[in-house]
Amino acid sequence: MNFRFTEAEETFRQEVQAFLATEMPKTKVSAGMGAGWSPEFSKALAKKGWIALPWPEEYGGLARGHIDQAIFNEEMAYHRAPIGAHRRGIFYAAPILMLHGTEDQKKHFLSRIAQGDAYFCQGFSEPNAGSDLASLTTSAVEDGDDFVVNGTKIWTSDAHRADYIFLSTRTDPNAPKHKGITNFIVDLNSPGITVRPLINMMGVHGFNQVFFDNVRVPRGNLIGDRDRGWYQSAQLLDFERSSIAVFGGMRRTVEELALLAQEGAWHERLENYPRIKHQLAELAIKCEIGRWMAYNIASMQARKEVPNREASAVKLFSSELGQHVASVGVEVLGLYGQLEEGSSRAPWDGRLERAYVSAIAATIGGGTSEIQRNVIATRGLGLPR
Repeated sequence: MNFRFTEAEETFRQEVQAFLATEMPKTKVSAGMGAGWSPEFSKALAKKGWIALPWPEEYGGLARGHIDQAIFNEEMAYHRAPIGAHRRGIFYAAPILMLHGTEDQKKHFLSRIAQGDAYFCQGFSEPNAGSDLASLTTSAVEDGDDFVVNGTKIWTSDAHRADYIFLSTRTDPNAPKHKGITNFIVDLNSPGITVRPLINMMGVHGFNQVFFDNVRVPRGNLIGDRDRGWYQSAQLLDFERSSIAVFGGMRRTVEELALLAQEGAWHERLENYPRIKHQLAELAIKCEIGRWMAYNIASMQARKEVPNREASAVKLFSSELGQHVASVGVEVLGLYGQLEEGSSRAPWDGRLERAYVSAIAATIGGGTSEIQRNVIATRGLGLPR
């Protein structure tokens, strides 16, 4: 692996950093899951053509490669840019539309996504279908020119602010569970849809449960072939999945913790705590390891290779490292690390406390650590199921 970026890639990184230096100070961010929410910032990205950075030019993108996309994601995360508003449209709805959508669907949705005018949420998980997603039961029954949808989706990030949901449904209840699944794009303003908030232990409203009660979805909103939705969703694995953003954000946190510890701003000075010093050094090393694991995945995709066990290894490594970073961070801050957002004496307005609490879910959401280890074992090491 070449550990150096090309001159063009370094130039692009500098361009992204300059953009962030200009835009971030004037950006207002609404609280929420992930990187937050700022339609204004999305518009600024759209003006640069960066929302749809890797898309083909005919769909409004810049046709930039996987390494450029990884550089972009890393810098956005390191600078804590609010890109959560559009990422699900970019990484879930758009790729499937490009591969399987009709021309009318592409014309209607892709340009709006690229311009930051249409926001999506992802309708995959259900109360009894999480890691085993193929067990989903939300039904779509054909009725004339429509499909009638009934069921519920859960842990639906930003459904309360999205315009559309990329929805996986069961259209053939008699088929094997990996078959008979069909994907739709559903307008969240459709009659019969109820979005109920799921407030987490930090008091943050990012997740939701979405209920569908005889919701009529036009046939024109069906994506690709009926009953082939599982295989469409599997193709998302071919798109950017390096997890570089996670390591970018953690690297920034570790750097800030080291600076605080050196200054003794919230605790005694670092030289009095050699164990903390060693832990911070270990975290910095692990962040760098994770960063290059992530860039290795981007380079694999640039070579038209599909990362499988590699992506699971990175997801596993990043989610467990995130818990370690949060734990050490709270220890560096001492009792101040327990103060919540809004407290006048909370370091970073309680960001470490939120990270510590939310890190519990990191090894569950997006595929549990157990699932990731199974993928590594069976697909990577050839071990029996």
